[in-house]
Amino acid sequence: MSAAVNEPTLSPQTVAELHAIAARYPEPRSGLLPMLHLVQSVAGRITPEGIETCAEILGISTADVSGVATFYTMYKRKPVGDYLVGVCTNTLCAVMGGDAIFERLKDHLDIGNDETTADGAVTLEHVECNAACDYAPVMMVNWEFMDNMTPSSAVELVDDLRAGKEVTSTRGPRICTWREAERVLAGFPDGRVDEGPGAGHASLVGLALAREHGWTAPDPGSRESTGRTKDRPGGSGGSADTKQEAAAQADTSRAETETRQEEGKNE
Repeated sequence: MSAAVNEPTLSPQTVAELHAIAARYPEPRSGLLPMLHLVQSVAGRITPEGIETCAEILGISTADVSGVATFYTMYKRKPVGDYLVGVCTNTLCAVMGGDAIFERLKDHLDIGNDETTADGAVTLEHVECNAACDYAPVMMVNWEFMDNMTPSSAVELVDDLRAGKEVTSTRGPRICTWREAERVLAGFPDGRVDEGPGAGHASLVGLALAREHGWTAPDPGSRESTGRTKDRPGGSGGSADTKQEAAAQADTSRAETETRQEEGKNE
């Protein structure tokens, strides 16, 4: 017989922290998302114990908690390795090399999608759009960006992670373990918030052009912003010119219709 799997248990400190998260919100159940991240930071995944504990603290059913935990892809029902490596395989990243990167990593790590290496270091998954198309193809390690990747740089990345080398995100801090990252998402800072740039050059090109040409956003009350003229009382009606143009278009349309009907009678 195989030995029973020992489920990680939530310590009294973790339970107290779950209560503290719930207390941050006027409506306690609003704290469910960070509470689930805290469970993952301790248990390595969403466990039945974690679901039951969250439900008890929030005064909701385990079905409510399970519904959230199974809806969002950031919550895992299987153990995750020290480094969750996600490869974007959505359209732009795919055509720029994302599919090739994913296939190369599967061969190199000898695992498939949503699987973990034997040493427990890397969990590999393909993800749907990291919202960083200006840096395609993009990968993420424990939710931190790795930009402009290639199959060879992706292999070097996972090898460095497995070897325990320090790796820094392209636009963020030094990479921590997945459980440490989950604790940050639960609302417990790790002091790395100011490490690395918040945005890269490609993301700021539009802002630079706007400043260079003196472009600004339309005034909220202007016609360009609202699609309406300022002289419309109560938000209805329109200017005289606008009304005349609409009337002329209506007359033309009626005339064309009457002409087609008359031609039909004469055929």
